Amino acid sequence: MVLPQLSAEEVERYARHIVLRDIGGAGQRKLKNAKVCVIGAGGLGAPLLLYLAAAGVGELTIVDDDHVSLSNLQRQILFGEGDLGRAKTQVAAEVLARLNPHVRVIEKPLRLTGDNVAALIGGCDVVADGSDNFDTRYLVSDACFFAKKPLVTAAVGQFDGSLTTLRPFETGPDGRPNPTYRCLFPHKPPPGATPTCAEAGVLGALTGMVGALMALETVREIVGFGQSMVGRLALFDLAAMRFETLTYGWDEDNPLNGKGAGENAE
Repeated sequence: MVLPQLSAEEVERYARHIVLRDIGGAGQRKLKNAKVCVIGAGGLGAPLLLYLAAAGVGELTIVDDDHVSLSNLQRQILFGEGDLGRAKTQVAAEVLARLNPHVRVIEKPLRLTGDNVAALIGGCDVVADGSDNFDTRYLVSDACFFAKKPLVTAAVGQFDGSLTTLRPFETGPDGRPNPTYRCLFPHKPPPGATPTCAEAGVLGALTGMVGALMALETVREIVGFGQSMVGRLALFDLAAMRFETLTYGWDEDNPLNGKGAGENAE
């Protein structure tokens, strides 16, 4: 792969990355060459998009069919009062263009479905899912498995959050398949079991922290440094300021790459 060169302006802009041994000029060129699809421009997507654009990711596709509302502003730091009623993708594209004109932003102001998900993620190198419901998370994770796309996925509750990375189309060091999202969460919660953000509330700064960590993990997947979160689940409890990382593995009964693969996923 021939990586794009950095202009003199970009060398200065990304100087603090370039002096990092684990990124350097080559890593920054990988970021410039990368295409990331971000699902959701809300609480997690807002800081995620800001940090990916600031990092110099070459192309960002934003998928979100929502419009800015007043209740978003407590945590969705891409938007202000002057944006009320506007499409989130449009506002995000304008903000990111001001932040870093070297980044190409593709707006997809539509709802993710089984009919369009393959096309939306098909041209990207990494998918980052900051959606707020299990239906979308299962849809995205299944699609990334079949498309062989690395997926960084996170979720938040009232004061808690989680983060992991999925590469189930590859095998681990032990020769076993990497786990899927369905290895971690085999079944969707029943309807009504998980309250929505509007019902339960969420700490605004929590979404900022987890969204920024999503950006960090996406950058690591592109550049290739440190220890990946594949097979590891980071858990954050901000009420107790407790952080821990659990390991999880391949479930041979999962419908994607398990022993019964080929059966329909729910």
